[in-house]
Amino acid sequence: MGYDIAAKTDPESVIDDEWGGMWFLKAPLETDELGITVLELEPDGKGMEHDETESGQEEVYYVVKGTVDVELPDADGTVTLEADEVIRLDPGETRQIHNRGDVRAKLVLVGAPL
Repeated sequence: MGYDIAAKTDPESVIDDEWGGMWFLKAPLETDELGITVLELEPDGKGMEHDETESGQEEVYYVVKGTVDVELPDADGTVTLEADEVIRLDPGETRQIHNRGDVRAKLVLVGAPL
């Protein structure tokens, strides 16, 4: 078949509902080289600090709703993104997403190659 369809809720969320939700869609979509994830963070919620040095994966974060801060400790900075803004991150860049706003934030996270 030339395409696959998935819903955000096809996989189980990997984080507790109280913080939002995180759904990895790579398996439901059967992608080979592309990871796609939906992340929702409640106010004061945050993602895991990490880099992708070992995987060599470049990541792109697209903010669908809300405002988030992407802390970049290696660059000694923080980038604030609002709805419809995007950031691309090198594999070796340490990053952590924070929702310091008043509403639930929603992002689409894309990474390749896997």
